[in-house]
Amino acid sequence: MIKYIKKRPENSNAKEDSLAIEESVRSILNEIRKNGHKAVQEYSKKFDNWDPADFQLTQDQIKEAISKLSTTEIEDVKFAQNQIRNFAKKQLETMNELEIETLPGVFLGHKHIPIENVGCYVPGGRYPMVASAHMSVLTSKVAGVKRVIACAPPYNGGAHPATISAMHFAGADEIYLIGGVQAIGAMGIGTERIDPVNMIVGPGNSFVAEAKKQMFGEVGIDLIAGPTETLVIADDTSDGEICATDLLGQAEHGPTSPAVLITDSERVARETLDEIERLLSILPTASTTRGSWDNFGEIILCKDKEDMLKEANILAYEHVQVMTKDPSFFLDNLQNFGSLFLGHETNVAYGDKIIGTNHTLPTKKASRYTGGLWVGKFLKTCTYQRIENKETSAQVGEICSRLCMLEGFAGHAEQANIRVRRFSGKNVPYPEKN
Repeated sequence: MIKYIKKRPENSNAKEDSLAIEESVRSILNEIRKNGHKAVQEYSKKFDNWDPADFQLTQDQIKEAISKLSTTEIEDVKFAQNQIRNFAKKQLETMNELEIETLPGVFLGHKHIPIENVGCYVPGGRYPMVASAHMSVLTSKVAGVKRVIACAPPYNGGAHPATISAMHFAGADEIYLIGGVQAIGAMGIGTERIDPVNMIVGPGNSFVAEAKKQMFGEVGIDLIAGPTETLVIADDTSDGEICATDLLGQAEHGPTSPAVLITDSERVARETLDEIERLLSILPTASTTRGSWDNFGEIILCKDKEDMLKEANILAYEHVQVMTKDPSFFLDNLQNFGSLFLGHETNVAYGDKIIGTNHTLPTKKASRYTGGLWVGKFLKTCTYQRIENKETSAQVGEICSRLCMLEGFAGHAEQANIRVRRFSGKNVPYPEKN
């Protein structure tokens, strides 16, 4: 039986006019289909007050952006990218290609083929999401994608130096200053100046998410991301200060970002509540974080670790941070999560920015059926088959023919029958017309 030390208000569900967003996005995408570059220009000017001669940055403009960073800032970006690149390479090494002989002369296999063209959206609304460039551009390049384009909205009337630098260091082949739905449309539909891509990845606001949703099928996408979610699981080995810090650190993403503590220690629960109030009085981002915590924050008191596990699986949150005496219990048993952060020594910010795992993760309970963005998302696993034995082909063909006729597919059956006739000499009759 759980007990709420703090529960979100009953009326705190995020209220956005989803129908209005859907219609607005559809209208923008349709305009881009009809008018291409001109439509992208008009929407960029309308929404971002940005109307350059060309949205694509030149090499000189990229160099200028890099020149605005200090040596330490450049080294820090490259350090983070090295961690992400190294992990992605190790993940790629686990994806073995396959060929096996299942019957005499029958060979089945699969290959991993990189997607040819990928578009990466790097948001820059409330905060420039520099790390999103690493997670998308760099990971796709490790997968072997030949052409990777990156879009970010203008920031303070121009390019954000760190974002552009990160895109460049990650290996982007083309960099554009375009934001929002018009960026998704420009990449997915294409314009006179931008060749379309086969897949679009990266986070964004509700309009960007809706644009990706509407483009899906015409292009591939990674996932449809909602507001950032964080769950802290803590027992009596933890304390209120570290729990409060880790909850509010993620709540600052936006006013609808849920942050939840699950604990079996009432002391930790009460301490966390007190520490949150203290931190909200001093954090520079408290104006955003306060709304998120008041409306979407919760503290849930459980009986034991089994109860904590049950509640965590029900929540199925994006980020799950475990600070207990036995974190491996949750690693071994938790099923629904985007990414796990195990032990007091790690935290979600490490995963967001630097440690090497990808920060584009499932939200809104999507972790029940998918993981997050990783190097494998940029690869198509495609099967093939080859038969080098005529006798085996005929043996398989006889069974295949009967199975085809079981379903009424006479043409399918004849594909098998012709091989039976040629490779075994058996006089298999042609299917009769009804």
